[in-house]
Amino acid sequence: MIELELAELIKRVREMKAEGQTLEIKAAHQGCPRRLYDTLSAFSNQDSGGILLFGLDEARDFEIVGVYDVQDLQKKVNEQCKQMEPAVRPLFTTLEYQGRYVVSAEIPSVDVAERPCYYGGVGRVKGSYVRVGDSDEPMTDYEIYSYEAFRKKYQDDIRVNEKTDMRAIDRDALDAYIRTICDKNPNLARLPGEDIERFLNMTVEGQPTLVCTLLFSVYPQMFYPQYTINAMVVPGYEKGDVGPDGSRFTDNRRIEGTIPDILAETLKFFCSNLKLKTIIDRQTGMRMDRFEYPMLALREAVLNALIHRDYSMHTEAMPIEVILYKNRLEIRNPGGLYGRLTLDQLGKMQPETRNPVLARALETLGVTENRYSGIPTIQRELRHAHLPAAVFADSRNEFCVTFYNGEPENAFLAGPMRPANSRQEELLEFCRKPRTRKEIADFLGLSTIFYASKQYILPLVEEGRLKMTIPEHPKSRNQRFFRA
Repeated sequence: MIELELAELIKRVREMKAEGQTLEIKAAHQGCPRRLYDTLSAFSNQDSGGILLFGLDEARDFEIVGVYDVQDLQKKVNEQCKQMEPAVRPLFTTLEYQGRYVVSAEIPSVDVAERPCYYGGVGRVKGSYVRVGDSDEPMTDYEIYSYEAFRKKYQDDIRVNEKTDMRAIDRDALDAYIRTICDKNPNLARLPGEDIERFLNMTVEGQPTLVCTLLFSVYPQMFYPQYTINAMVVPGYEKGDVGPDGSRFTDNRRIEGTIPDILAETLKFFCSNLKLKTIIDRQTGMRMDRFEYPMLALREAVLNALIHRDYSMHTEAMPIEVILYKNRLEIRNPGGLYGRLTLDQLGKMQPETRNPVLARALETLGVTENRYSGIPTIQRELRHAHLPAAVFADSRNEFCVTFYNGEPENAFLAGPMRPANSRQEELLEFCRKPRTRKEIADFLGLSTIFYASKQYILPLVEEGRLKMTIPEHPKSRNQRFFRA
């Protein structure tokens, strides 16, 4: 950060009077803050890193109070950085502002393979933090595990199913799978059957693995009750909306079986509940019936959820959810994006696979191509159907893909119990303090930031009723919105 950028940052902070996802304010006019470990951990564990800004006092309306001693402050901050695992390497910038010295410390992001970054004095479990808005929150056991699983390359899809033995496996189905592989690999067929099962990760010391159970068990949910898809139709625009008869769901199914069974039954659920549109070809005059969402796109999204969900013990109680609303369809699976993959890279590069054995087995069974073509296929099918592109959202705990069916843009605002003016006024009141897009989406009870931006934030910005803290960079990840 150069001095000019630091001056602009100070100006913005004093205007918006708030910290943020990547910014922490410390007064430091009476000495170096004694405990920065939580923030150092939180900033290091997010892709954007973060900035510690010393010399402004939040308790005094972000007054410029300066730091007590520039050199000593940097020394003591760096000492705390060295106590992190792995050690944090801050980049300091100093600026004289209104006659007082202000210091910034840029905290870089730690590589995913080295996360979580934590305070060594208390250990990984107690010393790992994540940034949530303007606060530092302790990492959950699952968040810590998810980093460790990537770093150590755990393969949860081949962990042993200790709840049963091979008697629970459909022997004919497993043998047919093995024959398919041996037909393509004659040398493999020369090995004893037990060795083949072991080399294909179907068994470990004679016990079935998770992938073997999910693909070839007579009834996988006997051992893993929540490895299912819970599919529901909501008669409104959000959970909690009710139909004319007071029902919360017009269809609500727990879809069970092997992974191919679950996929097939979910597609039947779509066929039963999606609206059909009649299209007349202008050139031929032929009539065609089309579902409101292209079925091929939905199949790819469901398959992605089944293949790439987290199958660790931490998520055994979490099913995949398929939720059909009036204006959109959401597919949610436990476990965020795996490894270094980011949302903007989806469909553009070959990702590291969380469940490689499962993906390969489904390719052999002819269920999937396993060529990372799912997301391009989804977006292509939506374009052909003249529908908005699918929207992807990621967290450490969940991945969600949302399809929109092209209802009028004000459909949500016109939904039951949601007068537009009332909700907008509530939002404006909420934004008396600058808020991030995610905070606004959470406040509105919306599951996608994209929808909150399109339906609420942008219209209010265009009307001049909401203002941006960084107007020169409207799409900045650090953007906040406040009431004009």
